[in-house]
Amino acid sequence: RLMESKAAKNMLVFLLAFLGLGAIAGGGALIISPSGELIGMPLSMLGHSPFKNFLLPGLILFIVLGISPILLIIALLKKSESAVAERLNFFKDMHWSWSFSIYIAFALIIWIQLQMVFIQGVSWLHTFYMFYAVLILFIALVPSVRNIYRK
Repeated sequence: RLMESKAAKNMLVFLLAFLGLGAIAGGGALIISPSGELIGMPLSMLGHSPFKNFLLPGLILFIVLGISPILLIIALLKKSESAVAERLNFFKDMHWSWSFSIYIAFALIIWIQLQMVFIQGVSWLHTFYMFYAVLILFIALVPSVRNIYRK
């Protein structure tokens, strides 16, 4: 049973690491090259969005889905205390880091939904990351993981 909970916790950490590192790379590329040229995304993709270039979306991607999950991994592993994070914790019976893993999954869902609206299309990557967000939610909600982070 202990291995099961440790394996599930490690899976959550891995999922957040993959998301964070990918978003740091993608967001970083958009920050460095707001034209989108560096990763082959034409500015015309932003025609139905409020953005003139990829700088702001790149910053959002880099910070919200990149840096945040990486910092969250540290909090999940150390179960560190944070008065600010605790105030934002909707699940008062759970450690705030667990709650924030749920928030990250919803942030990913919102990010993908907005992308599909703004580009008025769906690619296989949108589908992949939608399922990825659901997988993060599923693993976080596994009872053994919840037990680790229950107060």
